[in-house]
Amino acid sequence: MRISRRGFVLGTGAAGGLLVAWALTPRRFPAPLGAGPDEVLFDAWLKIGKDGVVSVAVPEVEMGQGISTLIPQIVAYELGADWRQVAVEPAPVSGAYANAPLAAHWAQLWMPLMPGLADEPGSLLARRFAEREAFVTSADGTSLTAHEEPARIAAASARAMLAMAAADRWDVAWEECDAQAGFVVHDRKKLSFAQVVEDAAGYTPPRPAAVRMEPMAERAAEFPPGAPLRYPRLDLPAKVDGSHAFAGDVRLPDMLHAAIRHGPVGDSRLGGYDTHQAKAVQGLVKLVNGDNWLAAVANDWWAAERALSLIAPRFAAEGRAESAKIDAALREALHFGTATRIAERGDPDKWLSEKFEHVAHYAVAPAFHATLETASATARFQDGKLELWAASQAPQTARRKAAAALGIAVERVVLYPMPAGGSFDRRLESDHLAEAALIVREVGRPVQLTWSRWQEQVAGLPRTPLHAVLAARTAPDGSLTALKLRLAMPATAREFGQRLFADQPPREALAAQDQGDRLAMAGMVPPYGIANLVIEHVPAAIGLPTGRMRGNSHALACFLIETFIDELAERAGREPLSYRIAMLGQDIRLAQCLQRAASLAEWNGGAGGSGQGLAIHHMQVAGREGRIAVIASARHDERGIRVDKLTAVADIGRIVNVDIARQQIEGGLLFGLGLATGSTSAFGDGLPLTGRLGMMGLPLLTDCPEIEVDFIDSAEPPFDPGELGTIAAPPAIANALHSAGGARLHALPLTSEAQ
Repeated sequence: MRISRRGFVLGTGAAGGLLVAWALTPRRFPAPLGAGPDEVLFDAWLKIGKDGVVSVAVPEVEMGQGISTLIPQIVAYELGADWRQVAVEPAPVSGAYANAPLAAHWAQLWMPLMPGLADEPGSLLARRFAEREAFVTSADGTSLTAHEEPARIAAASARAMLAMAAADRWDVAWEECDAQAGFVVHDRKKLSFAQVVEDAAGYTPPRPAAVRMEPMAERAAEFPPGAPLRYPRLDLPAKVDGSHAFAGDVRLPDMLHAAIRHGPVGDSRLGGYDTHQAKAVQGLVKLVNGDNWLAAVANDWWAAERALSLIAPRFAAEGRAESAKIDAALREALHFGTATRIAERGDPDKWLSEKFEHVAHYAVAPAFHATLETASATARFQDGKLELWAASQAPQTARRKAAAALGIAVERVVLYPMPAGGSFDRRLESDHLAEAALIVREVGRPVQLTWSRWQEQVAGLPRTPLHAVLAARTAPDGSLTALKLRLAMPATAREFGQRLFADQPPREALAAQDQGDRLAMAGMVPPYGIANLVIEHVPAAIGLPTGRMRGNSHALACFLIETFIDELAERAGREPLSYRIAMLGQDIRLAQCLQRAASLAEWNGGAGGSGQGLAIHHMQVAGREGRIAVIASARHDERGIRVDKLTAVADIGRIVNVDIARQQIEGGLLFGLGLATGSTSAFGDGLPLTGRLGMMGLPLLTDCPEIEVDFIDSAEPPFDPGELGTIAAPPAIANALHSAGGARLHALPLTSEAQ
């Protein structure tokens, strides 16, 4: 059936380009992208130039996870574009790119009184919220879940319109045409996108869109093993040659630079400071103070930082964070606090009311993100309009906080999205953008604010610490019959929700720490078939603001459960792998990951002296599932913990780009190695005692082990692999160290109990 040609032009882009197919996006949104004079705009996702270049909108921050390649790859495949002519355009904040699956997953944070109404990913309530609030937040690996289908539909519709334009010239049915490598083809005839794109603007796309494959489960062969050669990362060349621009690379005319000092962790207020010595600093322009910070603005950042060092501002603070007080609060909560039952199975009260065969106590220290790029933002304020250049995982929250700081409408704030030089959920926080907004208003010139590494440690929010006890009852053969997890930790997810959705500053959000928190317990239900199970959260107010970090509660859960399961296997005289396999009858896919990892790593049974240890995890987010098995070879030597090899096998559904998936697993394993050996600091008088990367016990290049990664073939919907390696590496390493002859380690980092 041929669709008749008619004028379908709804308007013009910012510079005169055509806007077409806008019916594909809900009409309550204005067009988020603009088109140049030689471009045709198709929907919110792509535009095609008269030179054949395809520009693809990417609404989420690129922080190394490869989203600036994955979405363009999907569009290029569906459109039939030439990858060499594909470009990326960061998308502005718009409800057209709403992340409804993440909004549903976080429902208890934005609607705590009615969380059940948004249980299903993409539910109508969650979608309405996400669209209304322009919730374009990047987290929990939901990018493909949220954006793959709308990007596919836009590309398929554009392909159909290009085919219609070419078919009319050839007097054939457009359904008989295809698009390949930037050309519309029919038999031996072909026309480039550049030749037909202007005519294509006048056609109505078919509904539903004619995507290349339906349903999604049949797409496993879309990007076969050789596909990465066809779709190399678009951001890689610039990152290799150093030309990739981050927030700290922005340069504006007449721009100044700002450094900052924050008060100690606690209820701190800026006190007095002496500016006399700073007067000698050449290039110092102005000092700007907030209620708990002081910033120096100068012609260059080093001058601003030196001025603050000489000024040495004083802060009055109550309830300053102290490691001893934090540990005491967690211990008190664990033993005497009132618990919220998060999950249960079977009849745990009966089975767990009697004496346990095995009990283990655990402690996890606060963990820092240690991103290479510290918090950075460039700001310009003129004519009541604020412009910001910064990386943000939650851009609309960043706009709101900056607008509130200046007392202006959020519509007066423009955020130019920049890539992040590492994030690991650090860029979900945006207080530095509010600080930049206040500073730029005071100085009247563009300003670039950059936190020092020390300030990143002081004011960055670490992953929550916890104390936990795990208790088990076992059958005569040592098999696990009942398991109890009791965890004392702040309601860190609720605390984060107060900052993200209620725009509260960290010290005010602390009030949420003493509530039961189901989302903070995500991942705590083991993947094993345990007949009787109970999981309890004992909320603890610790006086230390906490934040999200790569792996989040799943990383905590995997460490606790997998090291404990290893102990149970040893007590039963059972081999660790077979002990686990016996409990995985309901999760054959996870068992398959474990068996393949054992084969690749040449698993020798984890016997004493072998130096091998394993860990597995099953993760479910927004209705999609990922699984991983990791086997580590590790030992202690004169330098401390040495990891010789990490072998990982993951089941992440249909893989869009194998190279990027492998990179994410590899990066996650190394990040997990850092969490196992360091990434932490004690607190004294409200300040972290570790202020430099070199003091945090992070792995050096010479510490990086051999890494082998493999994947299970699957046609299930794709699951983001970025957190899986981080989650499973620390317990695998801990179990390996024990099998190498070390003690059982019940703390993170593992160096806390290293022998």
